[in-house]
Amino acid sequence: MTYQPASPVTTPSAPPPARPVHLVVNGVGTTLDLEPRVSLLDALREHLHLTGTKKGCNQGACGACTVLVDGRRIVSCLALAVQYDGRAVTTIEGVGPHPLQDAFVSFDGLQCGFCTPGQICSALGMLAEHSAGVPSAVTKDVSSSPPLSRNEIRERMSGNLCRCGAYNGIVDAIDSVESVESVSSTEGTAGVPA
Repeated sequence: MTYQPASPVTTPSAPPPARPVHLVVNGVGTTLDLEPRVSLLDALREHLHLTGTKKGCNQGACGACTVLVDGRRIVSCLALAVQYDGRAVTTIEGVGPHPLQDAFVSFDGLQCGFCTPGQICSALGMLAEHSAGVPSAVTKDVSSSPPLSRNEIRERMSGNLCRCGAYNGIVDAIDSVESVESVSSTEGTAGVPA
């Protein structure tokens, strides 16, 4: 057997250069110099010091990092900040006060609170999706706009995990706010922030 020398060690290349990224976060425009590989989550937490959005799994599986971008929910750990240049980002710090926050407290929709910011942002996005007629996997008739049942809420929130198991309280909180907003929408006063 002949000895083969190891291949030469290469030094890591320099990080990609930073570039300006303009974000409108919670209604305030800001420009950050970010490397293209910086996630939206890290831009929010480490560069803007908005620590309400949590880093849970950092793989898009737990929903703790959910924020709203142009009114739509995304998991910010899988999103590169440069992808959202010029877009409106809403974190939990920009949500309140909202009746859903009070409902989470009233219905025990939280225990340790770690997942709560992501749960609330996801619920707001989910309510907007439902009111826009977006079906879920449990929607029986996708050609109609069915009421938001508890099964619909559970399915639509299934991407947000709660390690404490406060799921019943979370569903109760969302259901209570959705019921109020459904009634007030017939009067023209409801609305989930976009």
